[in-house]
Amino acid sequence: MPYRELASYKRFDTHLKTNWPTFSAKRSERLRQQGRFGEASERVAENIVEDLFTVALDWKLGDINNQVDYADIVITRLGIKYCIVETKRPGALAWNRAAVHGALEQARRYADEQKVKCIAVSDGVMFYAANIEGGGLRDRVFVSLESREPHNDLWWLSEHGVYRPRIGPQDEPLTLLEPAQVTQVASSGADSNALLHPKYCLPAQCFAYIGDANRPATWKLPYLREDGSIDVKRLPKAIQSILSNYRGAKVSSVPEKAIPDVLRRLAAAAEQLGKMPYQGETAEVYEMLAQALKQVDSA
Repeated sequence: MPYRELASYKRFDTHLKTNWPTFSAKRSERLRQQGRFGEASERVAENIVEDLFTVALDWKLGDINNQVDYADIVITRLGIKYCIVETKRPGALAWNRAAVHGALEQARRYADEQKVKCIAVSDGVMFYAANIEGGGLRDRVFVSLESREPHNDLWWLSEHGVYRPRIGPQDEPLTLLEPAQVTQVASSGADSNALLHPKYCLPAQCFAYIGDANRPATWKLPYLREDGSIDVKRLPKAIQSILSNYRGAKVSSVPEKAIPDVLRRLAAAAEQLGKMPYQGETAEVYEMLAQALKQVDSA
């Protein structure tokens, strides 16, 4: 049955449309101190996220847990952890790619420690959630909390939607940050709390496969720079390490079941650079990647 025909979805849809104006009004009130003093604390973003789940969505206040093993917010039901949310002060993430990647890395580390498969980040302006799959992240929800109209995609974070796999073609990922909106901030050095790979001196989010965010030895195939931009030198090497052989370093430590997701991740980066065959003439390594994806997607 299509999820939009579920009774639980219909109840959620009515609840969301009815309560979104109340959530928006509360959010505006919570942000008044930002206009008064020039900025607001991280606690304000936590309160906005709490309102999102308990006012706009259908969770109970008792389902919201604060500071569980360093995680800002953990959403639970009947004692089961469903989502970990990392919050930052209002405006700290929108629209800063490096800041978003840093927050996601923190959330991922807490999630791996607590065995939770859904993570989210928010600054009270934007809200992004993803599932940990295939050694990386699979988009779940991305919404602007400033919107006057509610986002039906929030169903995937509702009480009866959060445990369901998101339905949708994987070749149409959510847009986390629009290119025109992105602020690329020059790195001033690694976050003092960031865990770095001992060889590459990069955080986890720079790798195409992450086995455990708390164990750098399980991070494979670096392809991004620290600020989240694509490393044009390392990307083809990462692809070759899977599909052929790069200096004898063919990757065998990436689980076979994760390879399709890893290839899609690398292909998305190649597409951003305009390197895929359907975008024009390209190098052999990208031809190989396109052919491999055809096999993976037809399986």
